[in-house]
Amino acid sequence: MKQARIKNTVCARIPTRYGEFSLHYYENNLDGKEHLALVKGEVRGHEGVLVRLHSECLTGDVFGSQRCDCGQQLEGALRQIGEAECGILVYLRQEGRGIGLFKKLQAYNLQDQGLDTVDANLKLGHQADERDYRIAALILQDLEVHSVCLITNNPKKIRELERYGIVVDQRVPIEVGHHSENLPYLKAKVEKMAHLLTLKKEEKSR
Repeated sequence: MKQARIKNTVCARIPTRYGEFSLHYYENNLDGKEHLALVKGEVRGHEGVLVRLHSECLTGDVFGSQRCDCGQQLEGALRQIGEAECGILVYLRQEGRGIGLFKKLQAYNLQDQGLDTVDANLKLGHQADERDYRIAALILQDLEVHSVCLITNNPKKIRELERYGIVVDQRVPIEVGHHSENLPYLKAKVEKMAHLLTLKKEEKSR
């Protein structure tokens, strides 16, 4: 495995409607992408720091797409971190669970033809989820966080952080509700990706 290196090249103050953060810009030698960490307060040396690992979703985060819950999760996580004494949102440039925007839009078309979000990725020759959290772990280590409380419904994120040496004290659920547009997406997350979401029994079996 290639030795991973990251570099925090610049940091700037970012006032937001959720509070004041510092935005850290990271370069790395693995994927060549610029990953970000939005930091609230002083996190160095702290335990149980509230953390969200959020993978880029242009359609949901920027354009407010209703096909997923990504944009709402981003807002919800920033709100939780903004209300905490300190916290971190790591924004990973892993669009479409790592397959990129072009393939993601192709997957959308397959979903409109009846495939779910997992089968659409597989149909395109990809895995259901190709994201890697090594860079996220390196960012948390660079910020000298001793342990985290991870905002997630995805057990894989916990396993991956622990695999790379990050202590996860607890999981903090984040549920933003469901509707007719995102329900198939959320059902696939629960049934095929083991996400910990609360869906009514009749909705799971439809």
